[in-house]
Amino acid sequence: MSASVISAFGTNFLGSAPRWYKKTILAFLATNIVLLYTAGPYITGWALVLEFIFTLAMALKCYPLQPGGLLALEAIALGMVSPEVIYHEAQTNFPVLLLLIFMVAGIYFMKDLLLFTFTKILLGVRSKALLSLLFSIAAALLSAFLDALTVTAVLISVAVGFYSVYHKVASGKHFNHSHDHGNDDELRAQHREDLEQFRAFLRSLLMHGAVGTALGGVCTLVGEPQNLLIAQVAGWDFAAFFLTMAPVTMPVLVAGLLTCLVLEKTGWFGYGTLLPNDVRLILEDYNREQSENMHPKVVAQLWVQGLVAAFLVLGLAFHMAEVGLIGLAVIVLLTSFNGVIEEHQLGKAFEEALPFAALLVVFFAIVGVIHTQHLFTPIISWILDTNNVAPSAQPGAFFLANGILSMISDNVFVATVYISEVKASFDAGNISREQFELLAAAINTGTNLPSVATPNGQAAFLFLLTSAIAPLIRLSYGTMVVMAMPYTLVMTTVGYIAVSLWL
Repeated sequence: MSASVISAFGTNFLGSAPRWYKKTILAFLATNIVLLYTAGPYITGWALVLEFIFTLAMALKCYPLQPGGLLALEAIALGMVSPEVIYHEAQTNFPVLLLLIFMVAGIYFMKDLLLFTFTKILLGVRSKALLSLLFSIAAALLSAFLDALTVTAVLISVAVGFYSVYHKVASGKHFNHSHDHGNDDELRAQHREDLEQFRAFLRSLLMHGAVGTALGGVCTLVGEPQNLLIAQVAGWDFAAFFLTMAPVTMPVLVAGLLTCLVLEKTGWFGYGTLLPNDVRLILEDYNREQSENMHPKVVAQLWVQGLVAAFLVLGLAFHMAEVGLIGLAVIVLLTSFNGVIEEHQLGKAFEEALPFAALLVVFFAIVGVIHTQHLFTPIISWILDTNNVAPSAQPGAFFLANGILSMISDNVFVATVYISEVKASFDAGNISREQFELLAAAINTGTNLPSVATPNGQAAFLFLLTSAIAPLIRLSYGTMVVMAMPYTLVMTTVGYIAVSLWL
């Protein structure tokens, strides 16, 4: 084999990723083999988890599906997880996959209404602090009754719409011209500084909204998947769940919203950037033109999107069907009544969701390693042992332990493992019913609140990190961690105090 062909193999491996990144992934793959036969599967399992987190952190260098997938395939080859376990994880999370495939595509066909509505809000609210608070409150309210991924998909669609409108004009084109908003080559020099400021503006709004989904999602039985799981095990209905969690969730909600205002007023941690005046003028021109040239066909399309949006909210609020199936209904209704019937038109809607759905299945493989190798079991056993942690201190300990583990793993998986162990302890007569409910509440709040620290802690955060908007506004893993840090500290501190004192 010629040297040029061998060189081509190296070039093709992970495509345009930096050479140091390619060498790092190869080093991970080689190290895991050595670790398995020297340190054992438990240490190797933790190494795999940390390596996968590294691929997420470097998402702007290389989409995590490929390097993370290689790690997952190696884990199978080394016998650290079986395909059957991964399939079981995928089956368990099938509603989430359905949601991603159909709901995100459904939101795509609603983008005209979303851009129209949010443009009015953006231009009507001059105060950045008030605008950020509105984004956070709206995300919290929606996530309390809808799904955080759906709400995040709406925020992403709106941000992409704003960005594409400005980028098109800043590149010397008209609103109705075709344009690649991912290419800065045509960008005029006088707009480059404004574009950087606009990126920072959008980053802060999206992060406020993403944290808002966590603030609202923890409050209700339907807010997050693990909420429903824990409620079923504990025997709580909607009202009982809300009232049980309220001593923790309400103080955290207030503290989170106050944090939003403080960050915008102080400009700490990357927040506080204002909308550039030139960007505002362009968006105002766009809004004016859209309003003046709104043909009957466009008006009809907006009406259809508005009616379908109402159906979406009602369908999700009353749980008429699985979220993904409601998303499929949204696709059928919007495309049928708005004339989108060509296959290539439909295909564009799925471009955003399918890569993330594939990445999520790879993530389930890593979760399978955690489950198969019992990586979390020693922590659970240690906390449940009253010789180590007194019963009165166990809720606080569970809150922190769940929070830390949820920062590095899937919070639904962490909740599943912990509530199963606690239920087994209750069934065995080791803890009382009252203690069991306290620990269940601590597990729920622990997996929902501190997990905002990293993108891999919450599916909505991971979706945002790997979405089309992230590279456009330079939202990297590290940036998300830094911007989430003040929220993490406030929500974890207030949550821990509330769990320790009032549960």
